[in-house]
Amino acid sequence: MTRGSERVSEDDAATVRAAIVRRLNHEPVHRILGEREFYGLSLRLSPATLEPRPDTEILVDTMLPHIRRLESKIGNIHILDIGTGTGAICLALLHESPQATGVGSDISSEALETARGNAERNGLAERFMTAHGSWFDAIHECFHLIVSNPPYIASNVISTLAPEVKDFDPPAALDGGLDGLDAYRAIAKDAARFLHPDGMIGVEIGYDQRETVTSIFEGAGFSLVEAVRDYGQNDRVLVFEFQH
Repeated sequence: MTRGSERVSEDDAATVRAAIVRRLNHEPVHRILGEREFYGLSLRLSPATLEPRPDTEILVDTMLPHIRRLESKIGNIHILDIGTGTGAICLALLHESPQATGVGSDISSEALETARGNAERNGLAERFMTAHGSWFDAIHECFHLIVSNPPYIASNVISTLAPEVKDFDPPAALDGGLDGLDAYRAIAKDAARFLHPDGMIGVEIGYDQRETVTSIFEGAGFSLVEAVRDYGQNDRVLVFEFQH
């Protein structure tokens, strides 16, 4: 407890009571607060955005050494974050790579508005642009790095998720189709056209999807460079390069 001698105003008490009711209805704490920290950045949330989670920081950790290698070889790099949501992945990479630029794409205009606000909030707006569209539909340039935490949960599994997830994360950010792999097929099919030579792709995956996602990308001409596990020792991140 701090400031224990202060009287709590009725407005403050009402705010706390309302927050308790929301939490009792399974609304996540960070949804109630309206923001969450991700890789040292304070990010606002909206109903159209997935709540960034610690496991996704592993994607950032994994891609940073590849960024350093690319920067030493070719200079400033350009990053695409597909399904950017809050902008978390791209903004974290830009924050750690002060000369890089990035684009966050999303099918939700509300999510993109949230991402732009987060870029402004963290002093990254000059290096972060947005594109409104599905997958590569609104993309018209090439990148050195493509990253994504796409929807990867099978449609029939979503109803079994914890209410904190299924009732508050946007369905479009969760539902990966019948087998949970639709997003990876869409990304793998067209990604090579939007990658510079020596470019790389990093994706977050479900705990049991390493073999199937690897097969999808290999079928599109990519090779697996790195596979990384999360804090629970589940497969979580795959990195690919295109075989020219």
